[in-house]
Amino acid sequence: MRIAMGIEYDGSSFHGWQVQDNADTVQNRLEQAISAVADHPVRVHCAGRTDAGVHGLGQVIHFDTTALRPTRSWILGSNVNLPEQINVTWAKQVPESFHARFSARSRRYRYLILNRMTRSAIWRDRAVWVHRPLDAANMQQAADHLIGTHDFSSYRALGCQAKSPVRTLTQLRVERAKERISIEVTADGFLHHMVRNIAGVLITIGKGERPVGWSREVLEYRDRTLGGVTAPPQGLYLLGVGYPEEFDLPNNPDL
Repeated sequence: MRIAMGIEYDGSSFHGWQVQDNADTVQNRLEQAISAVADHPVRVHCAGRTDAGVHGLGQVIHFDTTALRPTRSWILGSNVNLPEQINVTWAKQVPESFHARFSARSRRYRYLILNRMTRSAIWRDRAVWVHRPLDAANMQQAADHLIGTHDFSSYRALGCQAKSPVRTLTQLRVERAKERISIEVTADGFLHHMVRNIAGVLITIGKGERPVGWSREVLEYRDRTLGGVTAPPQGLYLLGVGYPEEFDLPNNPDL
């Protein structure tokens, strides 16, 4: 049978999502934990790979198994075998047509910025510290230029292996709550480093180092070498993944 799970994790302790032979990764730990519950080797597939230092609040995985276990056992049994930085939040049997990555219709990320004069001991691995004042209104105006369907070549990593750079952004919202600024973005899919590159451009504009229209100029270059700075990973969170209603998966809370 095929099982889907919701996963949350603090990425600051891991070398990213994907299995590596000589590094501690989220996928490594999950496969070890779930295999212990299934009593056979398990390979998990995720909705979206995350880099080292990136966090997950609404990651979704699936795996195939011959083991018969109640839902409660998949959740609690996996969690017993996981470090405290990783947690299974839900589990559900799904049809074989479901694929955590290829069945996804949208993904939602949040990038958190701590905008104050002094650094933070509490937020150091969970938000990016920017000591210079940021103009969130200008950042939102710049973000508006990126909404819609575009060629995001300038906003993806040079080593990105996606076949097409075209993506559709349905939401890109910048909000300030006292000392914290959040950039929340939803799209049909994301390119490698795309959200961090968008954040880097918006932060530069927020500092006043570039005009509001620079975000559109970068988009029109279609050249990553002209695309500005990649923002650090620790501010990035995978919030949730959207799937067709037919799979009836739990909704990730709006954290």
